[in-house]
Amino acid sequence: MNHPDRDRLFAPGPLLLVPDAVLLAEGPADDWAVVVEGDRFQDVGPADELTHRHRQLRPIRLTGKLLMAGFVDAHHHLTQSFGAALAFGEPSEIFRRVWVPLEGALDEESAYTAAKLAALEALRGGFTTIADAGTRADVDVEVVASAARDAGIRCVLGLVCNDADEGADANAGAAALDNAEKHLARYADDPLVHPSLAISIPEAATERTLRATAKLAAEAGAVVQIHVNEHLAGVERSLVRNGLRPLEHLHSIGALGPQLLAAHATLLTPRELTLLADTGTAVSYNPVASAWKGNAVAPATAMAERGIRFGLGTDGTRGDGFRLMEAAEFAQRLAYGLAGGDSSSGAGWTWLEHACSGGADAVGLGARTGTIAQGMAADFLLVDTDTPELGLSWDLPWELVRRGNRDQITAVFVAGRLRMWQGQPVDWDGPALVRRAVELSRAVVGRADVTRIHPTATAARALHRAQKRSAAQ
Repeated sequence: MNHPDRDRLFAPGPLLLVPDAVLLAEGPADDWAVVVEGDRFQDVGPADELTHRHRQLRPIRLTGKLLMAGFVDAHHHLTQSFGAALAFGEPSEIFRRVWVPLEGALDEESAYTAAKLAALEALRGGFTTIADAGTRADVDVEVVASAARDAGIRCVLGLVCNDADEGADANAGAAALDNAEKHLARYADDPLVHPSLAISIPEAATERTLRATAKLAAEAGAVVQIHVNEHLAGVERSLVRNGLRPLEHLHSIGALGPQLLAAHATLLTPRELTLLADTGTAVSYNPVASAWKGNAVAPATAMAERGIRFGLGTDGTRGDGFRLMEAAEFAQRLAYGLAGGDSSSGAGWTWLEHACSGGADAVGLGARTGTIAQGMAADFLLVDTDTPELGLSWDLPWELVRRGNRDQITAVFVAGRLRMWQGQPVDWDGPALVRRAVELSRAVVGRADVTRIHPTATAARALHRAQKRSAAQ
């Protein structure tokens, strides 16, 4: 199998890359090329035109490769990676029993390692951008920013601005807003880390702070990330407290708008769909999280039809962009397509688009990344199409959604630099990080007051067999 030379791709640019095809917004374009200079695409077009226009550059032929935009993870929790499997088999609202105590047990080194481990998994899965919804670890958020930078991934970095949590004092709101302004300024010019504000759920902040963070983010061109209408319990809490569902409450106080990234939004009424469409609010559609711990699947095909902005998010479940697209389509087909006789359920391209450009738009970076075009950030993948899954191609966008997989990603570029080659970082030691994460995670989980309802798979099997034997006696 013909692979490009890693050393040539890792060398300083400009680079003239000539793959078999480039995946554009309109679809795959055969015999196209790109010029990467600095952190951006300097030129994109037909290969013969680019090789003529840039005769000073030696073309790098990428036979059997597709060049496509990197995936955007529109919803992640980077410092929860040590406890990924602790949530398996658990009911919906696990943040109080698992995530809050787990993140509370992190120190600076373990928070950095957990975040970098999540970034490593994301890069291996083809994500070039991740939106972190804010950590509850008692560390400076720069720890998470450093982990993302050191890993080489673009990060929309949330700062938690809750001021109505249990035990919050009268000055919590003023402090939260002061920290929010400093956070937005701190990362305003960072090439890889883009500031965002975050509120865990609407009830975790006062109405004043909800309105103020929306205004601050809108003025800064950033997003506010809030978990909205995710679980039945959350909807009921809001109804009891405010007389309105969470999304309705945010609308009533003026917090909806293009600056809001509503995480999950699985439980939506027809009126709430209209509110999203009318206000330009964005959503992160997290299909794997819905399957693993949710009460419902967000109506993403309806969102697409209504022009509601949305991206695809992992919620930290697994960092594989291809499997995320497949889950997005599969969940819509099971939840809505089968009942309505919709055999298309997005026609493939919907999930590919919202995994890349739609996701970039949802996290506030639509003018910077998510598309292969001149002037855009050179965040892209080289995907091996000379494989049993993709070699006999009849409809490449559909095939990427249903038959693509992480193993086919040869290279991952972020901001014009080669970051991953055949699943491993090119300029730092990935296996060493995993080994250190294993060591640290044992201590962190050991001291965290994590409460699980269900036993491990092995213990559950033993219990099941014991019950079967008891019933037979």
